Amino acid sequence: MSDDEATTAWRRWHERRVATVSAPYGPLSLTGTYWISESVPEDLEGRIPAVPGRWRATADGVVVSACAEDGLELDGTPLDGEALLAADEGRPADSRLTAGAVRLVVIRRAGEWAVRTYDPGSAARRAFQGIEATPYDPAFALPGRFRPYGEERTVQVENADGRARGLGLGGELLFERAGDRHRLQVAVDGDDGSLWAVFADATSGDSSYRFRFLRPGTPDPDGGVVVDLNRALLPPCAFADHFVCPFPPPGNTLPFAVAAGERRLKGALAAGN
Repeated sequence: MSDDEATTAWRRWHERRVATVSAPYGPLSLTGTYWISESVPEDLEGRIPAVPGRWRATADGVVVSACAEDGLELDGTPLDGEALLAADEGRPADSRLTAGAVRLVVIRRAGEWAVRTYDPGSAARRAFQGIEATPYDPAFALPGRFRPYGEERTVQVENADGRARGLGLGGELLFERAGDRHRLQVAVDGDDGSLWAVFADATSGDSSYRFRFLRPGTPDPDGGVVVDLNRALLPPCAFADHFVCPFPPPGNTLPFAVAAGERRLKGALAAGN
């Protein structure tokens, strides 16, 4: 791919990203993550503040019970009774459970259940001005190689909500820049073998968000993969405080400035973020 073609492809990628995050049920619309074990004390009899219905966690999923006055709908039908909800792996826009324009999504993290609320009228979505991103620079598209561990390793890392959770890592992404060798520990998708890294760099917390994601795709059979830092991504917690994003594992802070890719939300510097 020529530099012009790569620039055009990057511009389209950036435009799609802006459209995705600003969609009615994109990450900007997340208004709450409520852990069932913490958010539903016995004295509230299963009630979660600001969320209709009554909620309880089971070994198989989350049970929600409601009456017509709660205003919940399941698959477009008013919920009057109980329903068992499994962890939702789809898009919030496809959620089966709704309360008016708000969509409710059940998630499971580290063995714990939670319900999330997505509201297209959220303050974050109304205030969104765009994503500050650096135009494509071919110097940040680097040849790399994936070296698997052989078996997945789990490390404990702090998450954006202040709790530590296990992060599964399947190998290392090796690459060079300006004659120096670098590596990032990466997770490996069990379905398609694509790679995912959480990293920081010399710009983190300054001219860029405090950490970012990188999804370089699926390596070739020989392990070759392009480490295109032009496609560094803001994590979901950059768009809403209620996401549970892992911080970079030890060793995943690059010593140079990645002045490329998504940097921060527009207006974030003025807001002190």
